[in-house]
Amino acid sequence: MSRRIFIFLLLSLSLSACSSVDNAKRALGDFDYAKASEAKELIVPKGLDKPVYANKYALATDINTNGPVGDKVDIRAPSLVLPTAASSRVELNSTTAKIWFDKAIEDKDLKDFILGALKGKVIDDGVEFDVVNEQKNLYESSWYHKTKESGFWLWSYTDTLKSMRFEYQLETKPHGRSVALLVKLIDFKDKDGSTKMDPIEQQRAEVAMLNSIIGHVDYMYRKNRREHHLLLATQKIVTIGKNSANESSYIIELEKDYLWDNLPAFFEKYGFTLDDLNETKSIYYVTFVKPENSLWDSIWGDSKAIIDLTNAQYQFKLTAVGKKTALTIYDKEGKPLSAETLLHIFDVMEPALSFRD
Repeated sequence: MSRRIFIFLLLSLSLSACSSVDNAKRALGDFDYAKASEAKELIVPKGLDKPVYANKYALATDINTNGPVGDKVDIRAPSLVLPTAASSRVELNSTTAKIWFDKAIEDKDLKDFILGALKGKVIDDGVEFDVVNEQKNLYESSWYHKTKESGFWLWSYTDTLKSMRFEYQLETKPHGRSVALLVKLIDFKDKDGSTKMDPIEQQRAEVAMLNSIIGHVDYMYRKNRREHHLLLATQKIVTIGKNSANESSYIIELEKDYLWDNLPAFFEKYGFTLDDLNETKSIYYVTFVKPENSLWDSIWGDSKAIIDLTNAQYQFKLTAVGKKTALTIYDKEGKPLSAETLLHIFDVMEPALSFRD
């Protein structure tokens, strides 16, 4: 008896699971409207005036009646392209699975970078990547198979539910700093032998494929950034030089925007209090109070490097020098610190401004 109940419960769960998946696609409620027929024209008896008739709400005769009706209508909203990778964007009101990438890494060719990420993603999926026309930037994948494991233990088997092939088109702007990727479903085979896919399902499949590629592009960006940071950690990127006004400064091999965003973390760690800033002129106004290492810090080996400056107010100003940045430190009166002072605190400032931690 218990065995029959157990089997019945399994069947009930499987049926409810199928129905819940199907209900997610279908509208709920009464579909009697789908069976309703158009009302007959009003017949006016002889001797009576015919009422005024307006066709404002009349149904057109050119309606496409070949599509699904009632509970056969798929109510799910179309999937959205997610521009999660750096410098990626979508076209407004576009119904295609397409995204634009703008150049985010200056020392790499953008088209080659996107193509490498695309090819890597397809191959990682265990699918072959084919070049259709390299000059036209047209590529295809072999078959993607959606499978389902059925049965259990010794009687388990893999069932192929549907198979899909995709086309990938790259479009490059003449200046080379923007590249578009368009994904299109070109072949489909269902379990029942059908080769036609529902338009909403097709759009969802194309967007899902595109979003997976965008995610891989984002992963490649983060991997490149990490490799860049590791490279910076093994070399000195801070030197002492002159800014455009011929004032002694730290010359840092980082872009100004990156350095501007990271300086607040440097201030907090090394005893500076941020008082104000002028983003237009790229100036931070800070107050410095020299921190002290406690006895316990010395005992436990937690002593921090301390910048040997006088407690006072300072200005940190950034100016671009090509792809590098000049950091000039001024005292309260606006006088730049001398090269001797910059050299005196260099052993602490160099690793700190390299952001190796």
